[in-house]
Amino acid sequence: MKKAKELFLKLWNLAWDLYRKYEEIIVYLIVGVLTTIVSWFCMFFVNIVIFGNPLNPTSTQNLILSVVNWTAGVAFAFPTNRRFVFKSTNPHIFSELVKFIGSRLFTLFLDIGLRQLLGFMGVNVYITTFVSAVLVIIGNYIFSKLLVFRKKL
Repeated sequence: MKKAKELFLKLWNLAWDLYRKYEEIIVYLIVGVLTTIVSWFCMFFVNIVIFGNPLNPTSTQNLILSVVNWTAGVAFAFPTNRRFVFKSTNPHIFSELVKFIGSRLFTLFLDIGLRQLLGFMGVNVYITTFVSAVLVIIGNYIFSKLLVFRKKL
């Protein structure tokens, strides 16, 4: 029993050390998953309730779904990224919000372009959503880290 306890403590300490070393990225991924769940829920809700749940929405439907997805994501992501991921103490919250919205607008257009392209290629809405989400999450982290919540040197 003593060896099992020692092994558990070693693994726990290793995991804790890795968490402390990569805390920002780990918390960003957790917040990103939560943001994705919130935004996808809103988007799929609209797809079901408004459009009747087509697997291959029209270009106009894809545009509307992208805007719903983006709006829900930004509303959830700004306060959670500011507080839990980047731990911003900048008193100029409005300035951060403007930069955040600007950077998220860029990734919105990336999302719209990908949805249009993949939709045109006949890829269904679930695969399209997954591919787009991966690329958007990566872009959002880079913008947030380097532009929005940048620490002063």
